[in-house]
Amino acid sequence: MNFFKIIVLLLFALINSLALADGHDQKQEVLDKVNEIAKELENEEEVPLNDPFAGNEGTSSMSGNIPDEEQDNELSLYNFKLAGLISGKDHSYISIANSGGEVLTLTLGQFLGKIQLVDLRLTEAIFKKEDGKFMIIDFNNQIREADDY
Repeated sequence: MNFFKIIVLLLFALINSLALADGHDQKQEVLDKVNEIAKELENEEEVPLNDPFAGNEGTSSMSGNIPDEEQDNELSLYNFKLAGLISGKDHSYISIANSGGEVLTLTLGQFLGKIQLVDLRLTEAIFKKEDGKFMIIDFNNQIREADDY
């Protein structure tokens, strides 16, 4: 974004100098520079939204450590990444995203499949499983199970 601001300011300065130029040669020189910059902008390569060198890293870093009972479950926590969290005085929310880019927003007490969001901290969300154990996911997509939190 700053690149475009600089280009706009540069174009503005060049056009301004064009208006203040006395001779026809100076005006033509400034116009040539403006046209040259415009051609460079047209030829500029667009930057991809994702890193093409990341490979499959963006899908799930836990793919080798998924328990057997969780692999077929579409709503398994292992299929999501923690995308954001908001903690307030009255309400707290988290956003989790799956590999397809779909985002789910959960509030405290809501279920994700068979697990329930019970608490959150600054960098992690804590879910309670049916057997009373807890699953904790952080922004590094590290999921760990614990007896307590």
